[in-house]
Amino acid sequence: MILIVDSGSTKCDWISVDENGSQLLDKMRTDGLNPAILDEDKLFEIITSHKDLNKYKDEVKKVYFYGAGCGTKKPRLMLKGVLESIFTNAECEVQEDTFAAVRATLNQPDEAAVVCILGTGSNCSYFDGKDLHQRVYSLGYTLMDDASGNYYGKQLIRDYYFNHMPENIHVAFAHKYNLDADFIKLNLYKKPNPNAYLASFAEFMFLNKDSEYIRELIKKGLRIFTQNMILQFKPEIKSVPVHFAGSIAYFSREEIEEVAKEFNFTLGNIVRRPIEGLVNYHTNSK
Repeated sequence: MILIVDSGSTKCDWISVDENGSQLLDKMRTDGLNPAILDEDKLFEIITSHKDLNKYKDEVKKVYFYGAGCGTKKPRLMLKGVLESIFTNAECEVQEDTFAAVRATLNQPDEAAVVCILGTGSNCSYFDGKDLHQRVYSLGYTLMDDASGNYYGKQLIRDYYFNHMPENIHVAFAHKYNLDADFIKLNLYKKPNPNAYLASFAEFMFLNKDSEYIRELIKKGLRIFTQNMILQFKPEIKSVPVHFAGSIAYFSREEIEEVAKEFNFTLGNIVRRPIEGLVNYHTNSK
């Protein structure tokens, strides 16, 4: 059994296949496994608490894990150790989520492209057809992650408290969420996964896209992301497409198309969940 795993900070999808790519079990989902935020015990608990992962762990021969928070060596090795302690008969490979986005969005394995992630967090890299290049390394949701779910959650809460929302949006937002100041601060400063908590508010945007305020909020974040991240690769985007992966990108297609025209880059593919593309990649390139 081969496990192919695509993890953000909020959720983690697991697909089990045989060597020919045939799916063995129903797709599984756990909470997100971000080793930059969660400790070893919590990572271990999340994986082993899933009934099927625990039941079939001894049958797993390979684990290909792609995840948020795996871009630097220390958390990547920590998660690899956790996986190897659970799937004791398996070879475990851990890569950052950018590689998942690259392998799932490219039209050809050797295609050159700029590849962006807009999910709970955000990132941007250039793939030259062989190697991945990053010119700015992410410092996480506190300082970076423009146009991500947690970015938009933060902007919505700020606009609500600073009274920058139109009245109808203000009322709808208050009706949908618990916006008590103590409750918000508890989730941001006391509970685990504050980035995922912030990202949970982003759904509100896509339920209210008929609002000009919401559409402009989305485009403002995309413009900032483009200026800070995509334009790192200004020479490259003259000749290669810009692909996107992640739920925020998927539901912001119209706004991304507008911003692409503003900044004169060629929009490529937008993939909501990279994991299906990863199955094809690993079973066709073995």
